[in-house]
Amino acid sequence: MVQALVFAVGIVGNILSFLVILAPVPTFYRVYKKKSTESFQSVPYAVALLSAMLWLYYALLTSDLLLLSINSIGCLVESLYLTVYLLYAPRQAMAFTLKLVCAVDLALFAAVVAALQLLVKAGDRRVTLAGGIGASFALAVFVAPLTIIRQVIRTKSVEFMPFWLSFFLTLSAIVWFFYGLLMKDFFVATPNVLGLLFGLAQMVLYVVYKNPKKNAAVSEAAAAQQVEVKDQQQLQMQLQASPAVAPLDVDADADLETAAPAPAATPERPADDGADDVVDDCRSVVVVDIPPPPQLPAVEVA
Repeated sequence: MVQALVFAVGIVGNILSFLVILAPVPTFYRVYKKKSTESFQSVPYAVALLSAMLWLYYALLTSDLLLLSINSIGCLVESLYLTVYLLYAPRQAMAFTLKLVCAVDLALFAAVVAALQLLVKAGDRRVTLAGGIGASFALAVFVAPLTIIRQVIRTKSVEFMPFWLSFFLTLSAIVWFFYGLLMKDFFVATPNVLGLLFGLAQMVLYVVYKNPKKNAAVSEAAAAQQVEVKDQQQLQMQLQASPAVAPLDVDADADLETAAPAPAATPERPADDGADDVVDDCRSVVVVDIPPPPQLPAVEVA
């Protein structure tokens, strides 16, 4: 009875994992139609390929048919995804992906298998180490979508985060968690706890940012508010930079007049009625006599 339940759960896990593997198909169909990878990232697919290869190696060591079947399909499909990505990626993204695949999916995997096969002689210990390494990279698979989560939060758009991938990833994590518990294989059960948490986080973000029109309106309003604030700041700076006009100080003028009163009239100096100022102004005027031009004698016409 227990074996039948384990097998049934494993079959369901295979089906859900297969759906997870096929979830990016619309994404890569879009890449194929537009001949561009746009803002899609290759990191999740490269890490997923490495995880599938490590679990395939673990399944060969433990003779687990269910793990062997689904991870063989995973290796094939993830390789196809990376091939399509490399065909339509811009030069910089293509160079980065090539380096990532060569360093992680080829060199690192070959180093792990060679080390376990050559240095670890005991079969049980080799299985334990392979399971631990597979679980570690399974955690990396679930952490890899953090790059997409960060992009969704930054752009407030779920355009580049496929919903069905997050949905089936969450369901698959639940099923494989119970499969690991029933098989008493904690290398399978433990990573799927984190997978469940990250899958739920992605779906929550999808619900929050799934309405692009509303988010666009909010973004436009925020941008307009920022422009208005910036204009006000520039106007204030211009006002501060312009020369200020001093207001007329009536009290100061009155104080000056009080401090310097007009001289009183005396016998030696009569009261100043303004006539002396007019005479001084007239003396300062120079009159220039401009003679008229000479007149020419009239000429009689015969």
